[in-house]
Amino acid sequence: MSRLRTLFLLPLLASLGSCSMVVLNPAGDVAEQQRDLLMVSTALMLIVIIPVMALTIFFAWRYRQSNREARYEPDWDHSTHLELVIWAVPLLIIICLGAVTWMGTHLLDPYRPIGRVAAGKPLPPDVRPLEVEVVALDWKWLFIYPEYGVAVVNELAAPVDRPISFRITSASVMNSFYIPALAGQIYAMPGMETRLHAVINKSGDYEGFSANYSGAGFSGMRFAFHGLEDAGFQAWIAKAKDSGGKLDRNGYLELEQPSENQPVRHYAAVDSDLYKAILNMCVEPGKMCMSEMSQIDAKGGLGMAGIRNTLPLLYDKFARRGTIFGPAPSYVASICTTEEALAPSKADQSATPMTSTPIVGAGLQRPLPLSIRLPSPSATGTLRSPFNS
Repeated sequence: MSRLRTLFLLPLLASLGSCSMVVLNPAGDVAEQQRDLLMVSTALMLIVIIPVMALTIFFAWRYRQSNREARYEPDWDHSTHLELVIWAVPLLIIICLGAVTWMGTHLLDPYRPIGRVAAGKPLPPDVRPLEVEVVALDWKWLFIYPEYGVAVVNELAAPVDRPISFRITSASVMNSFYIPALAGQIYAMPGMETRLHAVINKSGDYEGFSANYSGAGFSGMRFAFHGLEDAGFQAWIAKAKDSGGKLDRNGYLELEQPSENQPVRHYAAVDSDLYKAILNMCVEPGKMCMSEMSQIDAKGGLGMAGIRNTLPLLYDKFARRGTIFGPAPSYVASICTTEEALAPSKADQSATPMTSTPIVGAGLQRPLPLSIRLPSPSATGTLRSPFNS
């Protein structure tokens, strides 16, 4: 029987041997505080769970049918002491859990800049956080270092004991940015920006990945995170600068196409406004940015006549690229003088006609340039539409 029990335990031991304990042994101060919060919460809950499990076994054994020595009290229905234990102990535990959770939620808020490098080691006042712009693509990660003007695909590095400020967004669907050794996960969503502040305290190589399923290539959406000393980090930046190539908008539009298991790729230069365009979903030429739409809305909006001009704001940028539904019609407003509006038949034939033109072709909905008819019958002018980015 003993050998049979050991045989049944072998698969469990084998599965535990492949587990990584990085969550319980992290390398960053934020992750360590989250680990401590997890341990305290678990210990508080075990104060109830362990006695209940033990008493369940005890009662089953004590009051089994064959035990004739157990005390039998069929008319018993109340005990003040037992009621105090049943209600007071869980209530105290809930109060403690609530206090610990409330403090941890505010102190470990991912949007809150960190106030220390490690336990007992305050943050030096002259230290500037490392800015990293993170973009979740299908199915890879893009990291932009605006301070150094470089970009890297599927590889991330940071110096030890220097705060890191992540700005995170997504190019298509929702993902989750997670480096267990560094800090907790934070979601990446298209058209939105989330923040995460963390610090790495031990040099080494760690793993990061997406913790939210995002399609066929999700399993390969992983990247290496390197915690480096200052000299090592500068060498890593120099290696990226020596790689050559620039990540501009056209290059990004090629990069964002869905692909699986992409190797590490470095860019020696990057468009300074690329992340802002990704966040506002207007990397494509001629596409309206969300920030522009917000300004239009703040000034009263476009009204019913401008609804078609807002269609390029559809966030699903892949929906119109070769799908069976085809491109939806998009219209452009045209402005003319009062006289021409009252007598369109007398307008100069050489002027640009007033049309509502659906845009077809590449699958992207792009407004055409705005045509303005001037009072002079011999002159026409063309202005760039305010709906173009």
